[in-house]
Amino acid sequence: MLIFSEFNIEFTLPAPAAMIALLHLHPSLQPRLRSADELLVESLGVPLPPNTVVPTVDYVDAFGNRCSRFSAPTGHLRLSGSNIIEAEEFPDTLYPDAQQMPVDDLPSEVLHFLLPSRYCEVDQFGAIAHNEFGSKKPGWERAVAIRDWVHDKITFNYNAARPTKTSTDVFIERVGVCRDFQHLAITLTRCMNIPARYVTGHIGDIRQPFSGRGDFSAWYQVFLDGQWIDLDARHNNPRLGRILMATGRDAADVAITTSFGTTNLVRFYVESNEIDADGNKVPLPQNASAEVTPASSPSEMNTPTQTNRSMESPAQTQSAIS
Repeated sequence: MLIFSEFNIEFTLPAPAAMIALLHLHPSLQPRLRSADELLVESLGVPLPPNTVVPTVDYVDAFGNRCSRFSAPTGHLRLSGSNIIEAEEFPDTLYPDAQQMPVDDLPSEVLHFLLPSRYCEVDQFGAIAHNEFGSKKPGWERAVAIRDWVHDKITFNYNAARPTKTSTDVFIERVGVCRDFQHLAITLTRCMNIPARYVTGHIGDIRQPFSGRGDFSAWYQVFLDGQWIDLDARHNNPRLGRILMATGRDAADVAITTSFGTTNLVRFYVESNEIDADGNKVPLPQNASAEVTPASSPSEMNTPTQTNRSMESPAQTQSAIS
């Protein structure tokens, strides 16, 4: 099936600032792309003429993600893009026989996905993880038990989003958004010596009822049987249309934007939908294909948050979902 994804994100800047954006699809998806996957950065006017294109330079970061860097001018800035990808027409694959590798046998490049990171405080959860999951069979059974435990214990609430929320906060408060579910699951998984990494991308309403305004999404991957396997503590049922953008230790590694100066988020629109061969949006089931109106101001947005918003360097824009 074909999936069309698009985004439009706008900021106002009181002064020029260097920025990094992580808005492309993951390089591993290149063979499945059926359109360009470009990022357009534009100054919308004052002091530059309207729709002045801001040049970008792409590079691949330490985790293999495609990033763009640019010098953002003062004023109103827009980041936009779209892509069409051919996605698999079946939901997430299950791996009930997947085995856990001893740490001694793990590839060196995955070892840092066992360690504490910005939002995943592995060093504080060892006893909790072993008490809850030590009796589970190593491998798939244990990984899924952690995913299901987090899904059952944490309540989803958009209003509980905040950019500083760590796995400890989630464990104590028992409420959060998608990224919080994944951070806690990743932390507990690493405690059991299973490498786990954070994933950001698209999960649109693909062949299921409309669920609300779009956003980037988050899930996580575990390293079993020598491969990375998708798990999702928020949506712990198999889903269609996961589209990978980036992976990292946690949300700090895959922020939508990182700015070295003040940037104020004023518009945020993301959508991902199935389309037919003619480019028409495929209707959702149960007459649930309600029209989505792009958010035009922060008050209309469900999720995006900015870290260190009042500080000069650095500040990250992270959707509350991802």
